[in-house]
Formats: sequence, structure tokens, C-alpha cells
Amino acid sequence: MTSILIIESNTPDLLAMGKSASASFLRAFQGLAPELRITVECPYAAPLREDALTGIDGVVFSGSGVAWATDAAEAAPLRAAMEQVFDAGRPVWGSCNGLQLAAVVLGGAVGASSKGMEIGLAKEIAPTDAGKRHPMMAGREDGYCVPCIHRDEVQRLPEGAVLLAGNAHSPVQAMAYQQNGVDFWGAQYHPEMTALDVGTIIGSGAFANEAALGADLRIADAEPEVALSLGGKADSLSPKVRTRELRNWLSHVRSLQA
Repeated sequence: MTSILIIESNTPDLLAMGKSASASFLRAFQGLAPELRITVECPYAAPLREDALTGIDGVVFSGSGVAWATDAAEAAPLRAAMEQVFDAGRPVWGSCNGLQLAAVVLGGAVGASSKGMEIGLAKEIAPTDAGKRHPMMAGREDGYCVPCIHRDEVQRLPEGAVLLAGNAHSPVQAMAYQQNGVDFWGAQYHPEMTALDVGTIIGSGAFANEAALGADLRIADAEPEVALSLGGKADSLSPKVRTRELRNWLSHVRSLQA
């Protein structure tokens, strides 16, 4: 049986408010592979134990709702956790904050996007030539879209990283880094999140000027015409299409178990 560790990247304060970034991964993996054995750890609550990776086949770093970037002093607990996982040689997936975290840990740079927040759907994402050949992007074609919500972005790739996809808002929408014992795949967008998830965040009060977008997102998963109006394709938000990168990553993890 495949065992996955999810790193919850929100703080205990946010978790106490019901804001769990790992919850969307738990739902997504339940749909993709209900037989997975999954555990969750929160480095902001306590450092990873020395034996936390025993029996673990792959590790996920979730998104995060914290106010600081992954290169900030406050993010040190997450960086330490990722370094521990990389040192252990486990394959890693990172969404949004998880991608930015890997960029910083591996020597790249992050910062606030000059275009402001990308919120709702990351649209018109195009795989690079390398992305079209990489197993993470299998099944993705030019112009795909995925739920997203982010302020920061990767602004300099780590040396040796492979750019897999980008769009007009954030040139680094997906990357891989596979060298020196590190096996990382990640995306700036959220294949684990539904449009409803993002719409619910928007409706929480922090994005009062995005009320109409939030209302559309809350029904877009079940209404293909609404997905079209938001800039996606009719099937963009169907679980089979939306979670494609996660499905590919699980296949990768399982291939390493053989």
C-alpha cells in the first residue's frame, strides 16, 4: 500500500479558524486512490519527528494562507521540513506555497507578482517543450486552466530546475527538479482544489471586491457553462481533468516502489 505524508502549511491559528490546506488534498486523494494510507503533519505546530518519514512513499506540501512569503523568517519551520524530506530522498509534490517553498529551498527566488493576485482560475496555461515531454504534464494541452489563488510567484528558478508550464500572469506555473537526490514536482495552481474551494475562500470576507467571481466559482464545478464564462473549457473543472497532475504524480510515486 502506498503511504503519503501531507505537510499542512497553515499555522495552528489558521487551522483553529477552520482553514486547513491539507483538507483539499485529502478529498482529492480519496477520489483518486481511496486505498492510500495518508498522514498529516504541521511543521508550524511542531518540527517533523526523526521517524516521521518512516514507511512514507511520497510527501505533499500544501498551499498556505499565511501572510508571509516562503523566504521569510516566519517560514523557517516549513523550509526545515522540506529540507528534511529532500535529504530523505522522498518524491515530493508541491502546490502553490509548496512550489514557492521548493524554489527557495533549492536556491531560486520568489516574490509578489507584479500583476497582483491570480485568483479564481489560472487560465491559458501552456506547457513548455520540456513540459510536453515530462510525465507530470501527461494529458495537458495548451490553454488549460486550473483553480488558483496566489499573491507570490516563483521569480527565479533554481539552477537545474525544469520549467514545465507558464501563462501570461505567472511565467512559472509548473516546474520539476530531479537531481542530487531531490525529486520534486510542483505547480503554482491547485489541482487538488475545486472551484468551490476557491469560491469559498473568496466569500470568507477577505475579497469583498470579488463577490461576483466567488459566486460563480461556487457553482462552476457542476455548471460547464459557468466554467466557460470564467475562461476555462467545459470539462476543465471535472475531477478527472482538474487533478491530472496529481494522478500523474501518484503514478510516479508508485513506480518508485517497484
